[in-house]
Amino acid sequence: MIDRRKEPRLDTDVELMVWGVDTHGECFMQPARARDVSLSGALLSGIDIDLQSGDLVGIVYAGKKARFRVVWVRYDGTGDRLQIAVHRVAADDCPWLDLVSEAATPVSTVVKRQADAEAP
Repeated sequence: MIDRRKEPRLDTDVELMVWGVDTHGECFMQPARARDVSLSGALLSGIDIDLQSGDLVGIVYAGKKARFRVVWVRYDGTGDRLQIAVHRVAADDCPWLDLVSEAATPVSTVVKRQADAEAP
């Protein structure tokens, strides 16, 4: 299978908050998990709100928030929760920029940074 993604993805598992308006017009806020994150999107799981492609949701991670558009929706393996792929609205900063940047940094640079931080 050919991977057509334009940017690298980080396989992680982080907790965050998702909020917005569901397909019934009701406001919601709920915890979720993100994995397979990139600068412009993520795969969210554990969603129990009805959403559909094109919906706009907000995400808060590590005190940073951004708006995302729902790209696709599917049920997880149990069939009672949703997985949704989201793409960041371009005007908003990536809330997990530090996480993705750290993963893209060579290990030797990370070790040097840690050593510099521990030095008196």
